[in-house]
Amino acid sequence: MNEREGVERVRSAEKSQEGAQAGLTPASELAGAVGRLGSVLPPPRLRRVDRQQLLPAMTLEELLEPDHPARKVWAYVQALDLSLFYDRIRSRLGGPGDYATDPRILVALWLYATLRGVSSGRGLDELCQLHHAYRWLAGGVSLNYHTLSDFRTDHPDFLENLLTHSVEVLRQQGLVPLDLVAQDGMRVRASAGAASFHREQTLQRQLEQAQAEVGHLQETLGLPPTPATSLEDRPPEVIAEEGDRSEDSGPPGGTPRLSRQQAAQFRGARERAQRARQALERLPEMEAKKEPQHKEDARVSSTDPEATVMKMPDGGYRPAYNVHYSTDCHKQVIVGVEVLKTGSDQGQLEPMLEQIEDRLGQRPKNAAVDGGFVKLDEIAEVQRGKDGKTGTTLYMPVPKPKNDNRDPHKPLPGDSKEVGQWRVRMGTEQAKAIYRLRAQTAECINAQARNRGLIRLLVRGLQKVKSVALWFAATHNMARFFSLSPQPPPLEPPVPLSM
Repeated sequence: MNEREGVERVRSAEKSQEGAQAGLTPASELAGAVGRLGSVLPPPRLRRVDRQQLLPAMTLEELLEPDHPARKVWAYVQALDLSLFYDRIRSRLGGPGDYATDPRILVALWLYATLRGVSSGRGLDELCQLHHAYRWLAGGVSLNYHTLSDFRTDHPDFLENLLTHSVEVLRQQGLVPLDLVAQDGMRVRASAGAASFHREQTLQRQLEQAQAEVGHLQETLGLPPTPATSLEDRPPEVIAEEGDRSEDSGPPGGTPRLSRQQAAQFRGARERAQRARQALERLPEMEAKKEPQHKEDARVSSTDPEATVMKMPDGGYRPAYNVHYSTDCHKQVIVGVEVLKTGSDQGQLEPMLEQIEDRLGQRPKNAAVDGGFVKLDEIAEVQRGKDGKTGTTLYMPVPKPKNDNRDPHKPLPGDSKEVGQWRVRMGTEQAKAIYRLRAQTAECINAQARNRGLIRLLVRGLQKVKSVALWFAATHNMARFFSLSPQPPPLEPPVPLSM
């Protein structure tokens, strides 16, 4: 080896060492790898998009497999008595009027949507256009979010009957004995912000501004000051349809024709005035909860006057409603629903038991609730019974006494007979075992409702919130029906139509 070759080898070794320190592959090794694999690598084998391919032609019936859950929901709805809706439809065959949407479609859509955690009318409207299951349930009927949203909250009487039906179909199979029910409340965030709560002076100013806006719009649009039919109760679509009539026919009563935008603008002003008036009406109720020196600090929301600031599970305070479910512990079937404007659960046990008795004709034999329901007068009333009827035996924890030396399960001198029996009962192992059924029933129901979207409300007002709570209860019972009832054999797949 001559001197030149020795110098080249030293330089090559130094370059290789520098490349290794930098994390680079030496050029000689890379060149060798390329030589072994070839000068050019072949392209990778990939599955690429092809948006020009044709989709197979099929009917709506062929979109879903025979055992799809949407088919079960439709079969469930087919067995419902919807005469309450059909009797209200004014458009009849052979007479004037356009075709109305079949209420069975709307019921099935909301039951399936609630089951899948969809709680928005706009979201459901979009799914009816894009998702196979919702398209199948709609059956080719065109819908809009206004129709869907209004149907969800405008029929509380039907929802009460739907809940009763969902319980009765399981009672007929002996699955709802009402031997033990568990009641619990959960606070659901209201559709109102903390900044919407105002004192009386601000609410009065907002009412005056809203009334002035209504008067200005009446003058600008040429509306009568006191119309016979309040436009705040009529959707903009109805008023706009009057605007589509010809001048010869004209709207009745001389009311000017309004565009959809004008009708929505006027209705918004009327609703703002109405909410401000409702907030002022509720203000005395909130002042009564304050100390005399702090009554001026009472506030009510101008967005949702019936919402109340409550302490939430995370320790914070936010506007909310208190949703109560009473559930049969045998098969976790919801038998009672109530929505409260107060965060406390005290005094809410007897009204729920009466609701269950009115709904099902039977009073629960036993009830399990947590310590938030403890109210001595109500404990005595519930267990004593009324009108010669047997009372309900209660299972709830006894509050811890202030004196650590006192036995909490020993009756106190001032206790009634029923309260003393409750204290002694809760000291037994049998009562403690029964009480443990409360958590695995009531807390499970609350968790399932949360998982289906009952976290933050999208509606305002106590009546609409209760309608939403009833939808969740009826949907839960429907799911229990699918799980507990003998399932029919799967349907045969539809026969494709010949082309």
